[in-house]
Amino acid sequence: MHLTRKLIEERVKDIDVVIEVLDARIPGSSFNPLLQELTGHKPRMKLLNKQDVADPVQTQAWLDWYNAQPDTLAIAMDAEEVAPARRLVDTCRQLAPNRGGMAKPMRVLICGVPNVGKSTLINTMSGKKQAKAADEAGVTKDEQRIVLDHDFYLWDTPGMLWPRISIEQSGFNLAASGSVGRNAYDEELVALELLLILQRRYPQNLEDRFKLGLGAEKIQAMHDDELLEAIGRKRGCVMSGGRVNTQKAAEIVITDYRTHILGRITLETPQEFEQWAAVAVIADAERQAKKDALALTRKTGRKLRK
Repeated sequence: MHLTRKLIEERVKDIDVVIEVLDARIPGSSFNPLLQELTGHKPRMKLLNKQDVADPVQTQAWLDWYNAQPDTLAIAMDAEEVAPARRLVDTCRQLAPNRGGMAKPMRVLICGVPNVGKSTLINTMSGKKQAKAADEAGVTKDEQRIVLDHDFYLWDTPGMLWPRISIEQSGFNLAASGSVGRNAYDEELVALELLLILQRRYPQNLEDRFKLGLGAEKIQAMHDDELLEAIGRKRGCVMSGGRVNTQKAAEIVITDYRTHILGRITLETPQEFEQWAAVAVIADAERQAKKDALALTRKTGRKLRK
């Protein structure tokens, strides 16, 4: 993380346009406030990738939300679709109209959290496999320079999270979507949080996928633990004594979400994200106040001992 931050800090000095790739299933949680801080003075594009597996109604709501922000252009696409990806070149030229030609080549930085599809996008834009891509976090390890045209250069940077994810629900959504390394979270806890959202918004998707025979309304009324066990039993995750292997059931739920078998799903709305962010700001202020008070107490104590 520290190395990636230094890379971006150095590279952004010479960059004309910044493309921040977001996951269209979690457009708020995959927004990195640290990247905003590092690149905020540059023309920028918010690219909601994986729109083909996100809820189209919510994708439009997120586009409206981002496009209402100052100096922001937001678009949605699937990084594997050639025509939309190639059009990004023209869009970048519009954002920096004074750049172009051998004397002033266009320089574009592509950044984002892990596993949002940066490398796939670059490969589609260039028409060949120039960047490593895989459906897991942490594939890109170093900065890569990609030449798209004689006067158009892309820089692909490793995916970067920020030091502390203060919005708790964002942490769960990032983990469920594969942007957090597997060893950094509890799969059962993440699966339960994921099920809470799916129960509320997409109960029919759960019924269609797992054939629970319960109906959407009953699925919505179930406790998340109870639902996870029901899914585990239906999928054969039963151990000796009839107990359900909830770890295996959790892996199934997360995998089915990540591989889009559950359908087109978006885990958050702009309004929800704003509420989570507001709560996080208050919590951060309270945490800082406690730290300041503790520091003052220690300082006062040292003075008294002297």
